[in-house]
Amino acid sequence: MNRYHPSRRAVAAVALGIPLSLLAGLAAPGLWAAGLVWSLLAMALVVADIALGASAGTLSVALAAPDRTGVARPFPAEFQLRFARRQPRLLEAELEANERLVVAPTRLEIAPDGDTAARFTLTPQRRGEGRLERLWLRWTGPMGLAWIQRTEPLDRTVPIVPDMESVREDAVRLFRRDTQAGLHFQLDRGAGTEYHALRDFQQGHDPRLIDWKQSGRHGKLIVKEFRVEQNQHIVCALDTGRLMSEPLLGQARLDRALHAILLLSYVGLKLGDRVGLFAFDSRPRLTSGTVLGLRGFAVLQRLASRLDYSTEETNFTLGLTQLAGELEHRSTVVLFTDFSDTTSAELMLENVARLLARHTVLFVVFRDAELERMREDEPRTPADATRAVIADLMLKERSVVMERLRQMGVELVDVPVTAMNAGVISAYLARKQRMRLQP
Repeated sequence: MNRYHPSRRAVAAVALGIPLSLLAGLAAPGLWAAGLVWSLLAMALVVADIALGASAGTLSVALAAPDRTGVARPFPAEFQLRFARRQPRLLEAELEANERLVVAPTRLEIAPDGDTAARFTLTPQRRGEGRLERLWLRWTGPMGLAWIQRTEPLDRTVPIVPDMESVREDAVRLFRRDTQAGLHFQLDRGAGTEYHALRDFQQGHDPRLIDWKQSGRHGKLIVKEFRVEQNQHIVCALDTGRLMSEPLLGQARLDRALHAILLLSYVGLKLGDRVGLFAFDSRPRLTSGTVLGLRGFAVLQRLASRLDYSTEETNFTLGLTQLAGELEHRSTVVLFTDFSDTTSAELMLENVARLLARHTVLFVVFRDAELERMREDEPRTPADATRAVIADLMLKERSVVMERLRQMGVELVDVPVTAMNAGVISAYLARKQRMRLQP
């Protein structure tokens, strides 16, 4: 759609005819029409400016954008702009997108030169369908008296899925051989419980691992070597309720949890464990069962992509009771959830206690940096003081719940939300090496 409207310069020029008419009429009553002639001339120049300017009909627009993208991963949207005839001296461009995409910069100013590119960076805020609605372009004629505007409808949909690229990057860093905290040693020997081999005693070995019978037979100290046991059952239990759909540091808790779950799944499957996914809000939403091997990762990835944001309150009793009934083997349950009041926390604690009767629970804590900031900032107004007091009460309630979880025997992953992925993997590996589970 093409539109034309006068610039501020043109409006000022036309409006100048009014005082000219008044001054001319005062000086000589017969000259009052001079101001009218001035205004008509200014309007004629506006029309001429449109005719002499770059034509909106000769502009071609081509969009280059990815077919899909990961949540919170910025991606480029580039528009190739080409005028078939005259080009403007300066072109302004704005991109309109739906609420799931943040566009930067909000406005571009471009000096066209042949094939011109307008480049925007879009950051997905939530999973779902990101839509590029339309591109707004405008420029002035050579005299700067008229704006020529072109609205280009796009209707381009970019599916926003869990950020698999970041998962792969994190996994590569974890498994890189030259990484100081690499995982290759976990695949073989370690402080596990599965017998691996006998070897000569060396300084630093635990004396409790000495095999006295074999030592007497060989005439030297021999120790038993164990390796980390594989084929354990890891189940990621994900709360998809209302609170998990709320943003935390600009990203929904649910999306942060999914990223950590997919990374944990990849690492667990790589290390030979069985991994499953269970999701619930007011009722169970997803049960994947456990999969084995890296081929199973595609299954978990596909199922995780289907999980949507929910406005329903979480029913811990129904969700965790069904999960406990479906687990046939002793498992490590990694629980991703959050709570806002003591009532929901009590229900959660009650049902986590039932899981602990047979399984091990890792509880991932979503630290609320905004609440901590409210509590720590110096209040400048009564409203600030009120917010600080409320934030302090909420954080104290959370601390009480966290302490009760520890006393119950739950292992907490309590790290800043920006370090959640590393914290979850570290807790999993530490537990795997301690080998509290039996197959």
